Amino acid sequence: MNEIWRSRITIEPGKRAGGRAFRGMRITVYDVLSYLAAGMSVDQILEDFPYLVPLRDIQACFALPQSETRSMVIAVA
Repeated sequence: MNEIWRSRITIEPGKRAGGRAFRGMRITVYDVLSYLAAGMSVDQILEDFPYLVPLRDIQACFALPQSETRSMVIAVA
């Protein structure tokens, strides 16, 4: 599990400003984590982005070392 993200997450300078994306696609790890933080379920994300591989891509988000991700602050009202 610790290295699962290496085969699922890529960086391409010309896509999404070089953000970490899934297998060269345009959806980034940051996008998925933002959707989860906003309250979307994994099923809802997979419904909106059917080309993501259930569980493997979502797990890769969580397996990516924290030092590799962009900081995100979420305010709860």
